[in-house]
Amino acid sequence: MELTSIPGVGEKTADALAELDDAEAALRNGDVARIARAPGISEGRAAVIARGAIRARHDDPGGWAATDRAKEVHDEALALVRDRAVTDYARKRLATLYPSAVPERIAEVRAWAARAMRREPDPDVLAALEGVEPLAEPEQLRVRDRALATADAERFAEADTAFPELPVEVVEDAGDLAELARSYPTVIVLDETFAGVDVEGDVRVLTDAEDRPAEVVPERLLAFVAENRERLRAALDVHEAAGSEPALDPETLRDVLARVDADGEIVGDEELDRLATAVDDLDAAASTAASVANDHLRTVIRERDVTIEGQDFLSLVEQGARVDSLLARELADEYDEAVRQAREQFVDALALDTGEAEIAERVFGGEPTFPVEHNEDPLARLRTELKTARDRRAARLKSDLADEIAALRDDAERLVADALELDVELAVARFAEDFDCVLPSFVDDAIPDDPQARAPTDEGDTPVAADGDGGVATPGVGPGATSEVDAEGGGGAAPASGPTAEPVAADVLDGDGPPDLAIQGGKSPLIDEAFADVEPVDYGVSGVTILSGVNSGGKTSTLDLVALVATLAHTGLPVPAQAVTLRRVSGLHYYAKSQGTLDAGAFESTLREFGELATGADGRLVLVDELESITEPGASAKIIAGILERLDEQGATAVFVSHMAREIAETAAFDVAIDGIEAIGLEDGELVVDRSPKKDHLARSTPELIVEKLSDAADGGEGAFYGSLLEKF
Repeated sequence: MELTSIPGVGEKTADALAELDDAEAALRNGDVARIARAPGISEGRAAVIARGAIRARHDDPGGWAATDRAKEVHDEALALVRDRAVTDYARKRLATLYPSAVPERIAEVRAWAARAMRREPDPDVLAALEGVEPLAEPEQLRVRDRALATADAERFAEADTAFPELPVEVVEDAGDLAELARSYPTVIVLDETFAGVDVEGDVRVLTDAEDRPAEVVPERLLAFVAENRERLRAALDVHEAAGSEPALDPETLRDVLARVDADGEIVGDEELDRLATAVDDLDAAASTAASVANDHLRTVIRERDVTIEGQDFLSLVEQGARVDSLLARELADEYDEAVRQAREQFVDALALDTGEAEIAERVFGGEPTFPVEHNEDPLARLRTELKTARDRRAARLKSDLADEIAALRDDAERLVADALELDVELAVARFAEDFDCVLPSFVDDAIPDDPQARAPTDEGDTPVAADGDGGVATPGVGPGATSEVDAEGGGGAAPASGPTAEPVAADVLDGDGPPDLAIQGGKSPLIDEAFADVEPVDYGVSGVTILSGVNSGGKTSTLDLVALVATLAHTGLPVPAQAVTLRRVSGLHYYAKSQGTLDAGAFESTLREFGELATGADGRLVLVDELESITEPGASAKIIAGILERLDEQGATAVFVSHMAREIAETAAFDVAIDGIEAIGLEDGELVVDRSPKKDHLARSTPELIVEKLSDAADGGEGAFYGSLLEKF
């Protein structure tokens, strides 16, 4: 993949992305978290880049949300889904979803969303997901007891890059190699020319070291497990809670995790623990053993009477003898017993084996002396023997365990990826459940109602988007990210089809032929009140329509609902309604209500914007909220009528909210459809409104309702006055 071919990626960004490990996979998978690790790329920027990569794959020009308000609706809609994700990973992945006019893109996400909607958001699964994060590579790992050596400068650079954990040295001959071997316990030589060179120390020739990282630096894989132990355990918990079949054997993974501590060191091996303890306790054990011997001798000497003849005493003095000589002559047997106790204590304290105990025999003994002291040379030799045995066993265990980890790593990554992708799907399932969503029905034949047509078959066919292993990719997230968690208990391989909207009832939209957009029982979660309290709306529209209605009757909320449904549908996601039918549109142009009359400059700028709209591409959805507020009412009616005429010529779908529906219709050069949100009446000073717009109906205004109420309540001349006012509406 040419990185600069991705929309929005220039040379500088491409250079930053190139520093990632397998940048193409990150872009192909829409992995926002990994893309954001590139230098200078924020998470927000990473989501934009990921969407650009998906657009490039679908040859999607983008820009479906064509105005600021349209983009806000997309952001608000996506936030509703992202808020239902447990992990940061899922929230970042969901940020790559976007509305599109490309049928293949819509169908791809739609098939995935149908599958996701079949999930059951089990509380135990959601709780387990809280501990799951993407696997991380250990940082700043350094291994000090090993070095790589080469005589070739190019090979030096390759090794330095491949093994940042190890020192890499240049050696020119056997002398340099011998000197290096004196500095490091182990030296791995990368050049065949050094094979057979006799150098003292642990020197190995390994010409294919880059292909054998588990052997060269097993600490890397152990550190990987140490870094990710809690993530892996949490992923296992997710699969267990879901009652699913994980990508690897759970007991095998748990056994591996139990053999590595948080610092990446081997644990749980009794022999290694014994050797490590012996090395650590060697000096303390020697001191304790000497104390045992001395305590024995003190007791014996204290309790024993020793008589020395005068001649013997004189002889000892003349010979310059010390008390040691007296000890040897008078207490030889007791000294031997003291040494025996010291040796026994020493061997038992360190749990030495037979061979080590033979060396330990020489740590105590020799000519009698008091106080008894250990012999330093045999103690040093024992220390060397124990350290060597410890290091060799640790190296072997690390190498063996690293081989096991290497064999498990791909499956371990899949285990975590499956759990994380499950969270992405569950976010959609929770969104659909919380807002009573269904999949809409597209009039466009290129987007089938039955997502099964594009979902994976039992034979492994993956026409949606698949990774190299045949899994179904999370669309919007990119192919390659799969979730194979079982469907039971909120798990994985759910049936491909999801709740799809039934055809919209005929009375929602009058007229023949399929509607441009028809919503039955739609409820907008964007309204600032509890979703359960939102009144459902039925509304259908084809072509260009003016939406009339009383103030605070729900006209803007209806526009928001239309925008939300269209945005979610073109993203491929479920919509909050009982049923929705729509045709695919090339883009959404949503213009929010202007705040007051515009000055001349702002008015001209707004007209330019609508000029571009009126001369733009066909097949768009245009929503405009009270455009007449930009200038004087008379001029507004003429301007809006002109815009509607051009949109009608283009075959656009448009809903213009206006209090000037009659004036606009009288000015327009075609029959403009007028729908109305009707106020049923007034109760306790509050409007009672039927929120579903009526087709071909000019809704009464709030002043008309108030005048009508006064007219009905008044008598005589006052009643006649209100009646005359009412006739003017």
